[in-house]
Amino acid sequence: MTVPLKTEAIVLRSIRYGEADRIVHLYTPDHGRISAIAKGARRARSRFGARLEPYGEIAVVLHAGRGDLHTVTGVDTVALHPALRDHAATLDAAARACDAVARLFETPDPHPEVFRLLANHLALLGSDRSHARAGGSLAFRLKLLLAAGILPQLGSCASCGTPEHLEGFSAASGGVVCIACQAAAFPLAEESYRFLVGAVGRPLAQAPDASERALRQAERAITETAEHHAHVRLRPLVRHTTRARAPLSES
Repeated sequence: MTVPLKTEAIVLRSIRYGEADRIVHLYTPDHGRISAIAKGARRARSRFGARLEPYGEIAVVLHAGRGDLHTVTGVDTVALHPALRDHAATLDAAARACDAVARLFETPDPHPEVFRLLANHLALLGSDRSHARAGGSLAFRLKLLLAAGILPQLGSCASCGTPEHLEGFSAASGGVVCIACQAAAFPLAEESYRFLVGAVGRPLAQAPDASERALRQAERAITETAEHHAHVRLRPLVRHTTRARAPLSES
């Protein structure tokens, strides 16, 4: 008899399946990303209730099924963050955060620090809508790159090692580059550079802010790093902060 898996999890996405079921994509601290079917979850009297809605933190019991799809047999609430759904900006930020985790960490490999980072980010979004600003979301993505082992070099030129005149960024080179090495780089303003350094060094709750131009450059650095080193394309972020679009998950 298969031993059930009991674990904490964050619901990254929930998809309608069949007449009454749901497929949920979960992120766990010790088992990475897991997909599972919750049978009867969409029925009016489902025992799962709203506990499998996206962006909630739960304690879940799973049984292994055929292939990679588990079956949800029990769910308890840890934190549902209902205030996330009060504002389009926080809901959109939560959706994009979960999407970034799903793309960068799609395997069952354990990354407990990613689970804690995502749980913290969702809790911040649920507590204060100001955390939905682009600076906070970009800081979250930068910390994801750190957890993935592909954080760009920021302290010195990634090509020659000089700590001075760091005015460009090259994902292919591995981070910021100096004037002499920036032939294949894009220009990086001082404000953008300060934002990247501050976002890495500060707790997520104290993420720095910057002008839209600086944030766009910072986002480009993060996006190109993910594409070059992890072959992952992250969804655009900065242009969505003033007018949030529909969430990325289906409920």
